[in-house]
Amino acid sequence: MGKRRVITGRSQEPRQRFAEELRRLRLERGHSLRQLGERLGWDWSLFGKMEKGDTLGGPEVVEALDQHYGTPGLFVTLWELAAGDRTQFKEQYRRYMALEGEAVSLWHFAVSVLPGLLQTPGYARDVLVVGGYKGEELERQVKARMGRRDLLDGEDAPPFRTILSEAVLRTPLRDVEAWREQLEYVVEMARHPNVTLQVLPLDVGLHGLVSSDVMFLRLVDGRTVAYTENAHRGELIEENTLVERLQRAYDAMRDLALSPAESRKFILAMLEEVPCDPSI
Repeated sequence: MGKRRVITGRSQEPRQRFAEELRRLRLERGHSLRQLGERLGWDWSLFGKMEKGDTLGGPEVVEALDQHYGTPGLFVTLWELAAGDRTQFKEQYRRYMALEGEAVSLWHFAVSVLPGLLQTPGYARDVLVVGGYKGEELERQVKARMGRRDLLDGEDAPPFRTILSEAVLRTPLRDVEAWREQLEYVVEMARHPNVTLQVLPLDVGLHGLVSSDVMFLRLVDGRTVAYTENAHRGELIEENTLVERLQRAYDAMRDLALSPAESRKFILAMLEEVPCDPSI
């Protein structure tokens, strides 16, 4: 009987193991981070951040690493395990929230749900319930989300642009009055001088951000970072090449959206379609 393999603590931490294997193979080959970046055609700083565990990178980068090192499937598998680790997503979200509070401007796209910065308490509660929150934790999360709205108020509020897929506005709450309140709040916020709101009609067809919400943050040092999110997870993206790729998709989509004035008329027309409570 062969010697039994010892399960180490490292192997039980997917994100750390992924980072350690990246560094180990690179050093074995005698490459610097800059040399690795030149060979694969990516910004070398991305690989430094991946080895530190600051980012996981994207699937294209991971596949390129497997091909470069001759390790078919190794890094893809480790990446998938790390991507399924919920702890690292919580850490990324906390870092994103800190950056959001420091951002000098924000650009956003919503594919299915209104952004937290524009949510009313009723809408936020329903979204969080669907996400599995309940009891005291639910109320705490609703309160925290409402606190985020302060970011858009005051003289020093940063510019905020959001593009809402029409699907976001075609998915109402079960509570008609809560839905009316939410639409009225969106219209109100669209009048703020620092808020630009556009609607992306469904009939524009497929586009580069069809499956993910994304927020771009312009930071004080001039950098732009992105946070993408779907129903299952989110990821903070700081690597320049990936952020630029997302920005190009965003710019192309913005050209297809209704103007701010047309978008306000669109939402006001939807408000007229919301039935009134006969008891009022």
